[in-house]
Amino acid sequence: MDRALALLSVGQVVAIPTETVYGLAGDATNGEAVARIFEAKGRPRFNPLIAHVCDMEMAERIGVFDPLSRKLAEKFWPGPLTLVVPLQPGSGIHPLVTAGLDTIALRMPKGFGGALIGRLGHPLAAPSANTSGKISATSGEAVARDLGGRIPLVVDAGPTAVGLESTIVKVEDGRARLLRPGGVPAGDIEAVAGAPLLRGVTAGIEAPGMLASHYAPGAAMRLNADSVVKGEALLGFGPNRAEGWQQARAFLNLSETGDLREAATNLFAHLQALDRSGAELIAVESVPFEELGEAINDRLARAAAPRDNPHV
Repeated sequence: MDRALALLSVGQVVAIPTETVYGLAGDATNGEAVARIFEAKGRPRFNPLIAHVCDMEMAERIGVFDPLSRKLAEKFWPGPLTLVVPLQPGSGIHPLVTAGLDTIALRMPKGFGGALIGRLGHPLAAPSANTSGKISATSGEAVARDLGGRIPLVVDAGPTAVGLESTIVKVEDGRARLLRPGGVPAGDIEAVAGAPLLRGVTAGIEAPGMLASHYAPGAAMRLNADSVVKGEALLGFGPNRAEGWQQARAFLNLSETGDLREAATNLFAHLQALDRSGAELIAVESVPFEELGEAINDRLARAAAPRDNPHV
């Protein structure tokens, strides 16, 4: 904690554990620190960052909360929910964090991250601690393997509890819109909001994690595979296997019992391991879209998207 505080206080970046994935944290009010985040990740400048806060007092200094956003914050914070709200005038947030938008994505993390922000006294911009567009890190070891030569400190607290990034929601005219599925299932949010979530993006990049190709391993990916070609790696789900799975170059199962929470926790680590197998293609068995399966399928679709976009 003390070493992280010392580095953050002078505009450095630190990889920290959160309940979702590891974050690459820098002082969100310090332009030099935010630039170091982009530099370390190779992140497109138009993709905004989430600002992490320690309490509602800090959140309200940064963002303007409508009644529904406040209700969602009271229910799910601290936790894996990010709320996109209008940026408060004079917030002190550096413009690189918002990527030129007049809104800000806010989250209140549990555990070490929240305590660190409280002691620092400033919000932390903290995207996932990985090279931009690559697989998000759910362990300190994964961070060190990817970014270890580019950042001064990785705070290792072992595997993360949730294993997926936060759910991102934006309230529009009293209705909540799902911008990115994640660690809080949509149904839980709908129960609090009292109405179905709006779906679909209205215009451009509104929040982190909305690029078409994202979270991608080096190998190509083939989704909803019901058979395996020799030499492919296989990412499985549940007790039933794709035809010919025995000839896969490498095989890992997200959850042998079909538990979606276990699958979410294992997703990025398993993709990283299969990517290191040397296979040129990773075949992925079907994962149901219910509950956390929606977020898992979102990540898989982005990982498998065409990679000819020069901004990715």
